[in-house]
Amino acid sequence: MKTDWIGYHIDTWLSFSMVNGLTISGSGQINGQGPIWWENACIGTPPPALMFKRCNGLRLNGLTHVNSPRVHITITTCNNVIVSNLHIIAPETSPNTDGINVASSTNVNIRDSVIETGDDCIAISGGSSNVKISGIMCGPGHGISIGALGKGGADVVENIEVRNCTMQKTLAGVRIKSWQGGSGYARNISFKAIKFDAVYNPIWIDQYYCPTRQDCINSVILTFL
Repeated sequence: MKTDWIGYHIDTWLSFSMVNGLTISGSGQINGQGPIWWENACIGTPPPALMFKRCNGLRLNGLTHVNSPRVHITITTCNNVIVSNLHIIAPETSPNTDGINVASSTNVNIRDSVIETGDDCIAISGGSSNVKISGIMCGPGHGISIGALGKGGADVVENIEVRNCTMQKTLAGVRIKSWQGGSGYARNISFKAIKFDAVYNPIWIDQYYCPTRQDCINSVILTFL
């Protein structure tokens, strides 16, 4: 509950910051006890379960991640990252339980994992480049997304490759989305050898992203190249 976090940083549950060469590997489970957060959304913004910030040379392998309050794994401002052989699980109806979020990070390789969540299996945010995603079994969830970009200003994402992945019973397959009124660019994006099974929108490019449908700006200056 939110009261248990008073006096502490509440932007994440487990956090590693500025630890270079960090390796976390094993067959254990990280359980974020998400249902109590999902059932009491009015108490505040649930924290991501696991965050890595400025951790260069990060290796994350083998763990099972279950029922995060919000995002399961956040990787931000990191370089030279390999994530592999993870199993990420949350109910299809759980809110904002992205599997892996990558932000402002470079040279990231995410591979050979099963991600079953209530939101994006993998989301790549602004400032990220040279990201390779392969061998991902995604579903349920919202697929693999680039964005949403441009909400807080100009965003840049480039050199992204998604290949040899399977999307099963997802809202989207592979998606690029930018906020209405956003600016910047997404370039050198490739989707290769993707298998879609009962996917509602296999390929979805949305330059007018505004999920609340309120106060939407009917313009866009973000370019996809």
